[in-house]
Amino acid sequence: MIIVTGATGQLGRLVVEGLLATVPAGQIGVSVRDPAKAQAFADRGVRVRQGSFADPASLRKAFEGASQVLIISSNTAGDAAVQHHRTAIDAAVAAGAGRILYTSQMAASPHSAFAPMIDHAAAEAALQETGVPFTSLRNGFYVASALQFLGRGLQSGALPLPQDGPVNWTAHADLAQAAVIALTEEGRLDGITPPLTASETLTFEDLAAIASDVTGRKVSRTVISDEQFAGAGRENHLPEEQIAMGLGMFAASRAGEFSAIDPTLEKLLGRRPRTFREELAAAQVG
Repeated sequence: MIIVTGATGQLGRLVVEGLLATVPAGQIGVSVRDPAKAQAFADRGVRVRQGSFADPASLRKAFEGASQVLIISSNTAGDAAVQHHRTAIDAAVAAGAGRILYTSQMAASPHSAFAPMIDHAAAEAALQETGVPFTSLRNGFYVASALQFLGRGLQSGALPLPQDGPVNWTAHADLAQAAVIALTEEGRLDGITPPLTASETLTFEDLAAIASDVTGRKVSRTVISDEQFAGAGRENHLPEEQIAMGLGMFAASRAGEFSAIDPTLEKLLGRRPRTFREELAAAQVG
């Protein structure tokens, strides 16, 4: 049985839908914090069990009978994320899974300026320690994050952000399809993958120009200091850790951590990955 964690999230839901189009529903199980939110999958024959990264016993139950487990990374950060991922990996091993898959990120490194990349590197190290075959899907930076920034910019007409660097913004749908391929086509992706990215990199200046063209609403990108960014966050009552994470993202992009362009995703999909322009048009931001 293929088990998918986080199946009610944006990526997890797409992965389960892709699996349902590929393998019988009875071969799919999901581990979710709130089973009621996965009722639609249960109605289609998917096994739904409650599982939480903070509750090892629940994961062991949710992972019973697993041949493969796809661990979709935690939306927490720091020590909590590292513990969550290790708990899920240990539960997959205890369940006898023959293979563990994990959604990492293209810039995973213990030396990254962006805190979540350090967490991903720790998860990859934990996977290597298990001795169980694994795949760490080093996903490109989610285009959904760029759309969140642009949503605010389209409302105000301004996009004041710290200096950035080129980022390979990659669509959830393409990365979900890659995960389905990894789960269902033996040997296609093993170990730590190359960056699974789209075929272009864009700065926020590029994004503002594309958004202006697609929506017909002018978005002006201006560069502000890190201190100004932090001050604006505090004025909006954002937690300090969230402000620090945002600053880390811009520092990492300036260092080129998210600028890789790799052909692996295109080869997997058998087509060109979706562009940022296409995703923005589909989302109809603003």
